[in-house]
Amino acid sequence: MSAPYATHQPERAEIDGAPGLVVLDFGTDWCGYCRAAAPVIAQALAAYPAARHLKVEDGPGRPLGRSFRVKLWPTVVVLKDGQEVARVVRPADAGAVSEALAMAVA
Repeated sequence: MSAPYATHQPERAEIDGAPGLVVLDFGTDWCGYCRAAAPVIAQALAAYPAARHLKVEDGPGRPLGRSFRVKLWPTVVVLKDGQEVARVVRPADAGAVSEALAMAVA
């Protein structure tokens, strides 16, 4: 089983200033799409051990998700040195997430 989505919201400035590869995974623990995508996301991230994976609970009034304009769950946002380089919404396979991660290290 994967780690639960964290209810603690990091500040956007913290995310923007984070060095290296950061993967924001927006969703909720009760979301069926999120539960189905969890192993797919984990499989893709296994090839990137240096990536910082943050599972962030999203919903109304959650400022971090709003700042990234998240509309559907799960949304995986890939950042390199604080800049968004790719995103995947409702990934169905590890390939889609792997492609997004590869864009960050290219």
